[in-house]
Amino acid sequence: MEPLERYRPLIDDFEAFLDACERPLSSAVRVNTIKADVDRVQAAFDEAGVGYEPADWNERVLTLDTDSPGTTWPSMHGWIHGQEEVSSLPPVVLDPQPGERVWDAAAAPGSKSTQLAALMDDRGLVVANDNNLGRLSALRFNAERLGVTNAAVTNQDARNFSLKPFDGSRAREESGAFDAFDRALVDAPCTCEGTIRKNPDVLDEWSLDHVSSVAGVQKGILTRAIQATKPGGRVVYSTCTFAPEENEAVLDHVLDVEDCRVVEQDVPMDHAPGITEWEGESYDPSVQKAARIYPHHNDTGGFFCATLEVGT
Repeated sequence: MEPLERYRPLIDDFEAFLDACERPLSSAVRVNTIKADVDRVQAAFDEAGVGYEPADWNERVLTLDTDSPGTTWPSMHGWIHGQEEVSSLPPVVLDPQPGERVWDAAAAPGSKSTQLAALMDDRGLVVANDNNLGRLSALRFNAERLGVTNAAVTNQDARNFSLKPFDGSRAREESGAFDAFDRALVDAPCTCEGTIRKNPDVLDEWSLDHVSSVAGVQKGILTRAIQATKPGGRVVYSTCTFAPEENEAVLDHVLDVEDCRVVEQDVPMDHAPGITEWEGESYDPSVQKAARIYPHHNDTGGFFCATLEVGT
């Protein structure tokens, strides 16, 4: 827990925060509305004798009285997907609409990509990208199991993601005249401090050098996401870390280099605002519109979530 001490000045009740970090995380699942509705899933759990509790903020998220949700038959049929409660927040905040084109920049193993598809009623297009070819097999498996048909899987470094015309037109490709995405999700690779309740060893190899290294990657991915999103479109940036270097500092960077702004967002969970100062660094005041979700706020993992609007 020693690396977490650096966040003591940021957290309202640090002892409650530490206590929460030391408690195991309950099993949670997301109802996959491509295949089943909430009532049908709850009826299946009732019949199987599996207890559940809907999340206060989202009826599609259920906490289960079992440590093995993947062995239940609703899971085998693709009616549910194991997903940490707070992890299901960014797609809800992004609010993709049926028929839109959405980019998930760091998609594997596919929990959020398949959630985006469900929120879009499996209509439109979700481009699920990841630079790790090995992890894409899990993404494809999850998409197939959950009945997703509107996803295209790509394998690129998101920092250099190349938008290609989806109609195969060579002339459009050569002219650079391609359509941008309506929305983008950057659930960035990070130091994962907020996952400590399900991965107690996450801090064993934590270092400031790692924080600095991954922050550089995050800045590159978020910059590309803004460039790839049409004017007026929205980009949600999220991480499962508490480090300001990976959160507010990344937002501050893209505000300097791209035409975008941090906007108000609807976050239906208890949270703290983003911070504007950290260890001698000052950030743009608008980063206060971001949400810092600590484990003791909602009895979940830790998360950071912010919404940017691309300039017109």
